[in-house]
Amino acid sequence: MGKSHEIDHLIRAFNDSATPMPDGRPARFIQLRLWARNSLKDLGSSTLEALDYPASGKAKSPFQIWEMVLEQAERNGVIGIHYDEAQHAFTDTGGATNRTMLDNFKALMKEPRWPMILILSGVDALSQHVELVGPEERRQLRHLLRPVRFRPIDPKADLDELNGLAYAYAKKAEIDFAPLSSTDFFQRLSHACGNRWGLVIELIIAAFIRCKRAGEAQISLDHFIDAFAEMHGTPRDFSPFTAPDYQELFEPDRLLEILNEED
Repeated sequence: MGKSHEIDHLIRAFNDSATPMPDGRPARFIQLRLWARNSLKDLGSSTLEALDYPASGKAKSPFQIWEMVLEQAERNGVIGIHYDEAQHAFTDTGGATNRTMLDNFKALMKEPRWPMILILSGVDALSQHVELVGPEERRQLRHLLRPVRFRPIDPKADLDELNGLAYAYAKKAEIDFAPLSSTDFFQRLSHACGNRWGLVIELIIAAFIRCKRAGEAQISLDHFIDAFAEMHGTPRDFSPFTAPDYQELFEPDRLLEILNEED
């Protein structure tokens, strides 16, 4: 969707600003991506690693590990943590386990010794896990959380926005985009990128780079065909930009799986 890119950009900008805390030290955020199911102890250990403090050695309880997280965050001026793919901190079957994880997140945000900002990003299932709590917990979380959803592209409703986006990048690159400004092209572009804004932006940039490197001032379909083939590792002559029945031949979910496997 582009959420990881946007969050990365914001966090880099904040860390680069060296915003001083009351004691004069620069405040900063850390980031880590969860690749698989994480227990409370696993998550604590991974967080310590992100704080450059190995959690190896004697076996420690989850409480001890998270106390160390708090200590190291304070010591290093870390005021916030971004957990990407945070849905892996929860499970579809463990209600009690999920409540324990949420309680831990709440404790980090409300800890009077060193309260921290948490950013949890992931797929739609993440919000479902957070919402599947009791009314009292939901009331408490409402004051601590601000949900932000990146909706998928609607090729019909978002046609003007897609067109404006393409022209904005074209202007920056000093490329004439007029030859491709059509409903059919934008529907193909959106489908090729799984209706994800972030992937559309990446593909537009990749196509414009090819156009500039070729010394051409006008974009062509060939630039997008080549950029798509490189992105997905598919033959150049098998492309959603040229296939008449592209909606049947190219399954967006499968294309996204390929990209995730490459990541």
